[in-house]
Amino acid sequence: MRKKPFFHMVRLLCCLALVCSLIGTELTPALAVTQTEINNLKDDAGDLKKQVKELEKKLDALRDDRSAAMQRKNLLDEKISATSQQITNVEEQIAKYAELIAQSEADLADAEAREEAQYELFCQRVRAMEEQGTVNYWTFLFRAVSFSDLLDRLDAINEIMAYDQGVINDLKTLQTEISEKKAGLETNKADSEAAKAELVSIKSSLNTQRSEANQLIEQIRANEAEYKDTIEDLEAEEERIQAEIVRKSKELAAQLAAQGKDQKSNPGGYIWPVDSRYITSTVGGRTSPGGVGSTNHKGTDIGRVGYTSSIYASKAGTVIVSEYSRSYGHYVVISHGSGNTTLYAHMSKRIATVGQYVNQGTVIGITGSTGNSTGPHLHFEITENGTRINPLSHGAKPQKGYLSGYTLSGTGVSK
Repeated sequence: MRKKPFFHMVRLLCCLALVCSLIGTELTPALAVTQTEINNLKDDAGDLKKQVKELEKKLDALRDDRSAAMQRKNLLDEKISATSQQITNVEEQIAKYAELIAQSEADLADAEAREEAQYELFCQRVRAMEEQGTVNYWTFLFRAVSFSDLLDRLDAINEIMAYDQGVINDLKTLQTEISEKKAGLETNKADSEAAKAELVSIKSSLNTQRSEANQLIEQIRANEAEYKDTIEDLEAEEERIQAEIVRKSKELAAQLAAQGKDQKSNPGGYIWPVDSRYITSTVGGRTSPGGVGSTNHKGTDIGRVGYTSSIYASKAGTVIVSEYSRSYGHYVVISHGSGNTTLYAHMSKRIATVGQYVNQGTVIGITGSTGNSTGPHLHFEITENGTRINPLSHGAKPQKGYLSGYTLSGTGVSK
């Protein structure tokens, strides 16, 4: 009878130990975001900062050289592109910080719950001892009836003492874990706020860069005599590009014919390459500020698009050009077969790549103001049988298959 209180306590402690072990091994979901991922983004951001600073040095060196105006514009386009990448990078950092903070808060709540449960188990242990009366370990040992009984009783006492110390150690470990998680959480929150402030600053810088780039082109167009050579070079480049487009389109057709294949094409009409229907300049004669600019505009400019609008393939075909030029900026050309191509210029970002087959309506880029451009718009060209044509449906009998339902800038007239 004298053994029952003590062994009853042993059984209770064993049960508590089992519960404690279950709490301690509670499964937590794997982290969706790690600090390493954020650190990698920060490393990329550092590389982009260096790139922007190098471009700034080059721009400063050309600031007073009017003969290098378009070279400066090209460098500004590069700087704008790098700054846009910085914005994307910081936005990704902020998004990952938000996930990491949410995960950290959940982990902290879990650790605090485990600490509370562990402390409750310890309190139950103390209450059990009070209910059973204070145990005199020496008295318990001396009540052994044999040496083997003595050893059994000694093992039981050692287990209880080890368990008591284990509970205390677990509580200390949990308290340390909670303290570390709280510190980490505060650090992540502070870093997230710093990233948000940096994002505001970079976006402001991007707007300044875009304004500077657009003003530079306006300056060139407003001073025809001073920039005559530059303007002629741009027009000559456009003609070289057009000749190269015709050559590549024929080359693609010949390659497919040699393989016994017909070039995939959409035999129907064209769709609008952007969601806007606002025409700021049509094919043919035009006059820019100061009487400068293309007097024979080769394409159609579509405005009211901003710097983030999607550009769609107006017709199905194979991409034969995806590159940057001084005149067109970032541009893409799609061959539709039979000498039929479409060109999309002044993009802020090219998505389509050379050799890629695109369906009608596929997003091939994002609108912008790169190259010889004074503001965000899409310069769109259609070539049929090797000759540029007007893509707008017009006249008493609108041309089927061409672009219709548009508004001409400055006239308020819809067609």
